[in-house]
Amino acid sequence: MIRTIIKIDEEKCNGCGACAQACHEGAIQMIDGKAKLVREDYCDGLGNCLPACPTGAISFEEREAAAYDEAAVLAAQAAAGNAAGAEDVHAPAHDAHAVHEAHAHGAQAHAHAHHAGGGCPGAAMRSIDRSAQAAAPAAGGGVATADTPQVAAAPMPSQLVNWPVQIKLAPINAPYFDGANLLIAADCCAYAYANFHADFIKNKVCLIGCPKLDDIDYSEKLAAIIEQNDIKSVHILRMEVPCCGGLEAMAKNALQQSGKFIPWQVTTISLDGQILE
Repeated sequence: MIRTIIKIDEEKCNGCGACAQACHEGAIQMIDGKAKLVREDYCDGLGNCLPACPTGAISFEEREAAAYDEAAVLAAQAAAGNAAGAEDVHAPAHDAHAVHEAHAHGAQAHAHAHHAGGGCPGAAMRSIDRSAQAAAPAAGGGVATADTPQVAAAPMPSQLVNWPVQIKLAPINAPYFDGANLLIAADCCAYAYANFHADFIKNKVCLIGCPKLDDIDYSEKLAAIIEQNDIKSVHILRMEVPCCGGLEAMAKNALQQSGKFIPWQVTTISLDGQILE
């Protein structure tokens, strides 16, 4: 079949491996110091690897290629996850805590996962330890305690410039879209990332959604917003959980459907509120 698929220019590739890490489907591997598209059927054609490449070695092309096989990708990911889990199970008992810590995100906080929500990793219950933050130095030096509390910082003013913010409620045409830098964010990001307003909403028009809960494909509406308005850039902000990949995919589909070539990027937030590189 003729479809959109990535193309890697080996002469431009510097062998950094960023694209292989960005490709969640495993279509790209590093071979002899160069990035290679090793599985056409693992490439969804959405280009998560494009912004990761520092040399511009990756582009889209339309050509005869095997169809994207989502079932094969999910099976491969599950097999990889099971293999990693088996290693943990066979670890010595006295190393169990170290193994758990190695899989937790962040040196300051870690999450303890308990599978719930019908087995969906994104719905797994987690407790996030913030005790290290509570013991952070107080203003003027020292550690904040009940007797010497931290001096409260000035309230951060809201940076929101548009309403409504829900994708399914937002109009397709609005004055605030004119010349806007558009932030398309998973709604959980605002709760996980402390400086959400200052670091992401500021100077942007913000639209949020959750494809898992809304049970709707935003692609068509987002494409119409991008196509019919003077959008200058698109920033996709998602959580690290697998279900958030749906929002990323929809936003990328919208960019393709709009027919416009505008700057875009993806940022992923960890469950303990860190920006993942």
